[in-house]
Amino acid sequence: MSNTSYLFYQNRTPRPFLDYGEGIYLFDENGKRYIDGSSGAMVSNIGHSNPRVLTKIKAQMDRATFGYRLHFRTHPSEDLAAKTVSLMPDGLDRVFFVSGGSEAVESSVKLARQYALTQGQTNRHKVISRFPSYHGCTLGALDLTGYDPLRDPFASMMQGMPKIAAPATYLDRDNLTEDQRGLKYAELLRDKILELGAETVLAFIMEPVGGASTGALVAPDSYYARIREICNEFGVLLIYDEVMTGAGRTGKFLAAEHWGITPDIVAMSKGFGAGYAPLGAIVAGADLVDPVLDAGGFLHGFTYAGNPMACAAGLAVLEEMEEQNIVENAALMGEVLMVQLRRLMARYPFIGDVRGKGLLTAFEFVSDRDTMDPLPSNLNAYDRLVELCYERGLIIYSRRTRGGTSGDHFLLAPPLIITQDQIAEMMAILREALDAFATEAGLALWEDAA
Repeated sequence: MSNTSYLFYQNRTPRPFLDYGEGIYLFDENGKRYIDGSSGAMVSNIGHSNPRVLTKIKAQMDRATFGYRLHFRTHPSEDLAAKTVSLMPDGLDRVFFVSGGSEAVESSVKLARQYALTQGQTNRHKVISRFPSYHGCTLGALDLTGYDPLRDPFASMMQGMPKIAAPATYLDRDNLTEDQRGLKYAELLRDKILELGAETVLAFIMEPVGGASTGALVAPDSYYARIREICNEFGVLLIYDEVMTGAGRTGKFLAAEHWGITPDIVAMSKGFGAGYAPLGAIVAGADLVDPVLDAGGFLHGFTYAGNPMACAAGLAVLEEMEEQNIVENAALMGEVLMVQLRRLMARYPFIGDVRGKGLLTAFEFVSDRDTMDPLPSNLNAYDRLVELCYERGLIIYSRRTRGGTSGDHFLLAPPLIITQDQIAEMMAILREALDAFATEAGLALWEDAA
């Protein structure tokens, strides 16, 4: 085979050819094994090459691989919708399928807008989101995203949706309790709604646990209920972007369950199809969907929405999660992983914060724990540590923490089937890479400090 590649993605970083996957491991064509410590891009929730899931997908392939949703109902899509609703908070009982996370976010916003129009609220069009945040790379989803390097080149092509600060309370240096800080950040939403004019605000979209842009950021508990109250006060729809957190990643099927919150719309993807098919969904209540359908239908759709093969894969994934108690394992192993990550702080003074929920965890580099100033940008720590891990057979995920321009955080989000022994194996490689990075960057370890 020629070494010439006609593909292009984000960069020119060389990578080997993938041969096969098995459980939490991936193998390249040279036989090297990698621990998938980030589940790809937080996708492969049930691990790779699950034989029971593959069998169910193949069974559907033998019957039909495509049936356009305007021509036929299909059993896989109907069955997956019913299974999905059974896993939702009460009142979320209508499902619309998509192929990915950006599509799910776009669909959520367009459903919200069309609902507002059925209520005669024609001025409601502004969707408030947070900074930093990540909601997708299509132009509509990107306008909601708070990550400068991804958004700035296209800013002139977008409307410029309003933002409020993400609740990064670990950076605060004040005398408030965590609950007080949570309320302080929640009130930013109320202030922004009043500033914009409540009659113009359509929705507020948030990641219940932060994803790529904030590195598993968890707000204080007080934040979640207060955000729900504020949205109710002004008739603003609350959209939870659970593209990364949904399907068990945080130790509950939805992260919303940790706080007993029922959003108006939930967007899911990634672990929902778990890498076995491009699949996502939005879920809302009949009270929101029916007026839209009664007014002429949902003016939106994608060719592969409800694809029977993708839905068969999604249903098989959910069944496997249920039969193998995978969500429960995510909660248990998340506690084990968090203990191990916190232990790193005793050796590496440049790890300034460890955070997360379930098996969506992260650690952040700083130059000083007292000030929480980031490491110098020229170290490119967010990229270098990833490469040092990769060389040693561990895949992790990183981004710039402070809006994309500075700071370094690293996501550890392995498949939800991981065991305690496999966590130990993953952490041993991570420590080797951290030691190597510290040596390269001239950073002291606690053992080396005077």
